[in-house]
Amino acid sequence: MRTLVALAALFSLLPAPAHAQTTTDFQSLARLFDYDAKQPLDVHDKIIEEFSDGALHDITYTSPKGGPVDAYLVVPRGKGPFAPILFGHWGNGTRAEFIPEAKIYAKAGAVSLIPDYPWDRAQPWYRSVDHYDKPELDRDNEIQAVIDLRRGIDLLVARSDVDPALLAYIGHSYGAQWGSILTAVDKRMKTTILMAGVAELGDIYLRTNDPGLTDFRKSQAAGVLEKYCEVVGEIDAIHFVGHAAPIPLLLQFANYEQYFDKTSMQHYVGTASDPKKVLYYDAAHDLNDFQALEDRYDWLVDQIHLRHEPILQETK
Repeated sequence: MRTLVALAALFSLLPAPAHAQTTTDFQSLARLFDYDAKQPLDVHDKIIEEFSDGALHDITYTSPKGGPVDAYLVVPRGKGPFAPILFGHWGNGTRAEFIPEAKIYAKAGAVSLIPDYPWDRAQPWYRSVDHYDKPELDRDNEIQAVIDLRRGIDLLVARSDVDPALLAYIGHSYGAQWGSILTAVDKRMKTTILMAGVAELGDIYLRTNDPGLTDFRKSQAAGVLEKYCEVVGEIDAIHFVGHAAPIPLLLQFANYEQYFDKTSMQHYVGTASDPKKVLYYDAAHDLNDFQALEDRYDWLVDQIHLRHEPILQETK
């Protein structure tokens, strides 16, 4: 079940919070994600699977922060021009999360890139994000994840078989946070889809009712997580999602979200710039409602002109 929510008018009547972000603050934050786009990508490419509508490639390209970025590239059959789609997987997952969806979009006329994050990589390039006593390290590693995604955009739009004007981004959970940043600081997207995005890190670490996270919170020394959320929270989605315009946003949330509450979702929705569409599903954080997939597909058909193909094949 899904519900379309129109909250823009309501939130436009509310006074700006005392801590409302200034243009100068945003510009300073945006500069954290600057990089040298002239560095060579040094792409290494190997086809690992061919399927009826295209091929799955296992590739690497060079991170501006050093070392290779592992990614899956899904390429349709034919010559194009195709719409390019960049994916950001959820934090506890891997780049494999979006392979099935990327194959659907290959049939519909899209080239998809699904990079990993620094904490998914082999040594010596592995960078963890569990330094609760050194939050600056985690913030910097997350900044690298976003920069590596920006480099992924460079890779996609440089392809001769794509139309750069049709670039879309789809991100889930952590990937939604990166998407809120990308859409604010890198205006190459035609549209952005953000799945199960949290407004602030503190909504998870400090205010969640999830049993596992609640026990974790109790296990930490006084003030540790508060300081962590303050430092890493400098790049929370809430500081960026209001700067997405004019890029249209599709926001997807779970009615049975286990990691953060409806207040966080409302905060996110109220801050997000227009144009936007907001949908809720009877699912948990993984958003495994088939309707959510159909809605993403329909959105991309409208926004980047994918062909509308059947998602499920009939069987006899």
